[in-house]
Amino acid sequence: MSAPVNPTAPPSYNEATVMDPAYPPPQPQYQGQYPPQEAYPPGTAAYPPGEAYPPAQGAYPPGEAYPPSSGYSAPPAQAQPPATSYVVSGSATGDVEGGFTAARSLSDKDVRRKFIMKVYLILTLQLAVTFGTVCLFFFLEPVRTYVLSSPGLYWASYGVFLVVYIVLACCGEFRRKTPHNYIALTIFTISLSYLTGTIACTYYETGGQTVLIALAITGGVTVGVTLFSIQTKYDFTSCGGFLFIFSWSLFLFGFIAIFTYSQILYTVYAWLAALLFTLFLAYDTQLLIGGRRFELSPEEYIFGALNLYVDVVYLFLIILSLVGGGSR
Repeated sequence: MSAPVNPTAPPSYNEATVMDPAYPPPQPQYQGQYPPQEAYPPGTAAYPPGEAYPPAQGAYPPGEAYPPSSGYSAPPAQAQPPATSYVVSGSATGDVEGGFTAARSLSDKDVRRKFIMKVYLILTLQLAVTFGTVCLFFFLEPVRTYVLSSPGLYWASYGVFLVVYIVLACCGEFRRKTPHNYIALTIFTISLSYLTGTIACTYYETGGQTVLIALAITGGVTVGVTLFSIQTKYDFTSCGGFLFIFSWSLFLFGFIAIFTYSQILYTVYAWLAALLFTLFLAYDTQLLIGGRRFELSPEEYIFGALNLYVDVVYLFLIILSLVGGGSR
């Protein structure tokens, strides 16, 4: 005969550990997502209303536990990853290759303004020396006579011009090092000035009027192209391939025109050459001003002045050939 059951007595260990068949099976361990509401035992209230849902990273709010009746325990608080700071490698002026850099460089307008002023100051001094030499050769007869009687100086100046130009155009470290870059640019300017004056005296009609007309046209074209290149939305810096093809085609056309002795072909060649160096002037101006696909590094003031100087001088020689009536 069994003992009477006391309804108020707690159940025995065996009775307490026997799982009720109606009770749901044990739920999987918490894996970073808030358990669905139906996973709670019957009769258990849902997540307390009015409380914020756990953070997106899945960590249950520290210090809080799941509802006691659910049987779940709060997972340990997960450590938050430290904030990551991203650093872009490279210089502040962008990656420079051959004097060119992407348009993101020179964001500081003050640095850009000083860079432009420095380039145009150097260019002004170069043009003053060159056109002063041309006028000197034209207006002083003793100097003109000496220049025409000394062809050796012409070829020596041509050799110096070619060597220094290659060094300045190809050796980036050299043209960015002071004072070597200034010395080389001075030698280059003097040699090209002598060449320009000698060519003008040798191959073209004399007279101050011809020189002044060519100077006026060159100055007007230079100022007009510069202002147009600054305000236009068209990006000439993306036309490098076209300028290369144009230059190579014009070179072949000029080589053919030498053997034809045709004044018409010579005139057409001169006009095409003037157009080419006008485009080069717009191209180099936008490289200097910036804000386009490509622009010059602030360290390339010698390179910028060199490009603009060559464009203007060659444009002057071509215009002088057209105004002066061709070779004698």
